[in-house]
This record gives sequence, structure tokens and C-alpha cells, in this order.
Amino acid sequence: MFIDALRGVASQWIVLHHLAFYGPMSDFAEPLAPRLISWLSRDARIAVQVFFVIGGFLAAKSLTPGGRLAAGAPLKLLGRRYLILGIPYLAAVLLSLPSAAVARVLMTHDSIPDAPSLAQILAHALLLQNILGFDGLSAGCWYVPIDFQLFSLLLGCLWLAGSMGDGIERGKATGLFLVVLLALSSLFYFNRDSAWDVWALYFFGAYALGVLAYWVAGRKRACLWFLGIAVVVGAGLWLEWRSRIAVALLTSLALGLGQKYDLLSRWPRSRLIGWLGEISYSVFLVHFSVCLVINGLFARFAGHGPSVNAVGMFVAWGASIAGGALFYHCVEKRVRLMLKKENRR
Repeated sequence: MFIDALRGVASQWIVLHHLAFYGPMSDFAEPLAPRLISWLSRDARIAVQVFFVIGGFLAAKSLTPGGRLAAGAPLKLLGRRYLILGIPYLAAVLLSLPSAAVARVLMTHDSIPDAPSLAQILAHALLLQNILGFDGLSAGCWYVPIDFQLFSLLLGCLWLAGSMGDGIERGKATGLFLVVLLALSSLFYFNRDSAWDVWALYFFGAYALGVLAYWVAGRKRACLWFLGIAVVVGAGLWLEWRSRIAVALLTSLALGLGQKYDLLSRWPRSRLIGWLGEISYSVFLVHFSVCLVINGLFARFAGHGPSVNAVGMFVAWGASIAGGALFYHCVEKRVRLMLKKENRR
């Protein structure tokens, strides 16, 4: 439940961030709450760090219940990860094309993506648009390729550790060493240079904090390990303050301590939070398309009044949740069920 709560809340912050960042409704509504809209537009995007940490935590849980790669066939694992992420993602990208076309009819605004080329669509399908320099066809499109890169990098480290190590304990130690080495290089070098932000190494520090939170929670004197992690990350923040890394650290400590004290499945008990967490990826994927069309409708028919556009933002927020729930049941859930059936064969 705790992980669902984090995902559910983080996904809502991302929706609100994009509603504030991309107009025109937020531009017209800003006089009603200038500080709030400015903060949402500028700082709420930091919630994506929560997803990176949770991604690392869950990857460690599925791949390394004992700290060592538990399943063989790394290419099969990588292919499965691509399908879990990629099929809903591609469906959302295709949904964004008619949504942008409708928005172009309704309004003129720089938040509307241009009509895509075939090469741009193929780059999205291959999760290479960030690296190849193509504009995203939807807000947040950059996240999915990075998530896939991060999983691939962790899987590569664990496979290499298993190949190099003789015996379970040596394999665990080698895996831990490789992950920590990459995490330190990310925290102290790559994450301080935005030129690397199309590559996993830029974000691996946050992802590795999730991995380490899972591994450390099962060790003796886990609290001392968590203190050591906090000190090392604190040194990186002293070298250069980055609020995104501070959020990642707090999230990893919350997950690790929750795992140690068996709170992850017991708190908070809320069906609404559980539901929001369950549909969070789908909400993340489709909300921009929904918000784009509603922005267009309000721009065409509602005028420029602050109050009516504030109402429009709430409508878009609610419609994003509803659209995400529909997308989850029609696409994401079916993909997961299909993959579960394939695993049983």
C-alpha cells in the first residue's frame, strides 16, 4: 500500500505540473494563484524522482531477492520489460497524434506537438527519441526510455556479477560493488552535467538508491547502512545541492525502513490510494493528451477569464484520472495479464 500511495501521489503531482507548465488555461488562471501555479510549473516535476526510486526498489525485488540475479536469460527479462513498458507507451503515443491534431484545430499554442515524421514515430517505438534528438510526441515521453535504460543497466551489472563471481556470496558482493560504483559516478559526476540527461547514468543515482534500499533493508544493522547511504548522498548534496537527489534519498529511506519494519503492505489502508497507485502509469501516459484537448476546448469556447480557466484545469485533472483508469483497463492491465499467461507456459 505504501508504494501505491507514493506512486499515486507522485503521478498526480506530474499531472498538475504539466497542467501548470503547458497552457493556455494555466496562463489565464495564474492571477488567481500565481505562487501556486509558478511552483507547480517549476518544481512539481521533481515528483518523477519518486518513480525512479520505486523503479529501482521493485527491480531489485523482482531480479535479486537475495542480492544476486535470481533468473537466467537476461535478454528474455529485458524483452519482457520492454513489453511491460513499451506496449502501453506506444498506445499512448498513438493516442497523442489525434489529440494533438484536434488541439491544433481548436487553438494555436506552442504546447502542441508538431505533426510527426515517420522517423520520429519509429524513434519513439525503439525508445531512442531522446538519444536521437527528436521532440517528444507527448509530455513525459522522455521518462519511459530512461526507465528502460536504467533497468537494462541494473540487469547488466547483475549478469556481469554473476558471470564474474564464484559462489553466491561473491556474486552478491560483486553486484553490490558494481551498483554502488555506478551510483557514486552518477551522484558525483553525471548527474551534475545536464548534457547526460538522455542517458541512464544521469539518473542512476536515484534508481540505485531504490535498489540499495531493498538490499539493505534485509541486512543486520540496516539502520547503520541507511545512515551510511545518507551520509554519502549528503556529501554529494554538499558538493552541489540538487533537490531531486534529496527527494530521491528521502524516498529510498522511506521505502527501506518501510520494508525493514513491514509497513509497506500495511500502511496506509485506503482503496482510493491503492487505486491511484495501480493506474498511476496509465495516468502518466495519457494525461497530456487529455489535457491538450481540454485546453483546446476551453481556449475556443470558454474565453480568457481566470475563474473559468481555473475550473478548466480541475476538469482536465479529473479527466486525466478518468482517462488513465480507462487506459489501464483497456491496455495496461491486458498487457500484464497477457505476459503472465506467457510466463505460465
